[in-house]
Amino acid sequence: MALIVQKFGGTSVGSPERILKVAERALRTKRDGHQVVLVVSAMGHTTDELLELMEKIAVRPNPRELDMLLSTGEQVSIALVASAISAIGGKGISLTGAQAGIRTEPLHTKAKIADIQTDRLRQLLADDHIPVVAGFQGITYNGEICTLGRGGSDTTAVALAAALKADMCEIYTDVSGVYTADPRVVPEARLLPEISYDEMLELASLGAQVLHPRSVEYAKQYNLFIRVRSTFDEGLGTVVKGVNELENQTPVRGVTADLNQAKVALKEVPDRPGVAARLFGALSDRGINVDMITQSVRGEQTNDIGFTVTKEELERAVQVTEEVGREVGAKGVVSDEDVAKVSIVGSGMVNHAGIAAKMFQALADGQINIQMISTSEIKVSCVISRSQAQQAVRLVHNAFHLGAPLPAVEAT
Repeated sequence: MALIVQKFGGTSVGSPERILKVAERALRTKRDGHQVVLVVSAMGHTTDELLELMEKIAVRPNPRELDMLLSTGEQVSIALVASAISAIGGKGISLTGAQAGIRTEPLHTKAKIADIQTDRLRQLLADDHIPVVAGFQGITYNGEICTLGRGGSDTTAVALAAALKADMCEIYTDVSGVYTADPRVVPEARLLPEISYDEMLELASLGAQVLHPRSVEYAKQYNLFIRVRSTFDEGLGTVVKGVNELENQTPVRGVTADLNQAKVALKEVPDRPGVAARLFGALSDRGINVDMITQSVRGEQTNDIGFTVTKEELERAVQVTEEVGREVGAKGVVSDEDVAKVSIVGSGMVNHAGIAAKMFQALADGQINIQMISTSEIKVSCVISRSQAQQAVRLVHNAFHLGAPLPAVEAT
């Protein structure tokens, strides 16, 4: 008997008919001899609708009240899914994050899970129930409801699987698994039977929306297998795990584009020690996450410092940069939202020369100008014009022949 945690996203539970399909799949797994815990998201676009509703009441709502509101979306789903399981012969029982023992740090709208008390879940499993847990939420030690931020249901599922020492965490979504690129952009993109934690973490961080980065971090920390598969077919999907037998054969595993990027530049900064520390320290103090950074020499006495942030943080980033610019005597600040970040990822890149050069050449052949570059052992990222992002993904995908068949590997 295996213990399997199954997570179903908003699309998977978007209608009564789909909820019944989820219940049937969970009960089928149970009847195959396994213990099953479900984690579900809010139905369809419920979270977006709740956000829009709050915006009509308060432009800048109290984060506590926002969490109180947003947590209700998952509570609707768990009640319906648990009822559906019971209606077709199972023993479904719904649990909020708090009832499932999920404790979070006291940070509204983007809390991290502090610990999970599994006693109640284990007792329910022993009593032959299928617990249906609300994703995206937990409760602090002071009794406050906190949500985990966008993609938080993935994190809930993987964290529960780790705490329960589950054999597998299955993430059900509206795609068949992890592809070499977004199939809507590159029709010949190929489904990967497996991918390493590090590769998946990079792809998730760089704009691929299949898994939330924090869920992959949890899985890597606890060496937990994740299987990403479709709710709507019986395919095996993609297994995310620590060992990847294909690394040496395919140095680049995927191409992704992140359109939620903005660029900020502090112009003509006096060339003296401590300026960069002052700027990025101030951004950090305001909780602004900086991604790519460049510094270019303008003359003997000045530099330009550029960096990227998400679009949501652009306004605050510009404000902080202007404040620091006045303090250090810079000549001004410019920003640009019309950018995107295109990246290649692959654990095998470290052992292959010329990978970055091939990417740059593919972009050059398409007359795509590179504005910023960032590299690591398993990724290369380029900031380009947003309008050219899809073209860039297709060019780079083709340059590395990612549409060619992979050697057969048995998914486990």
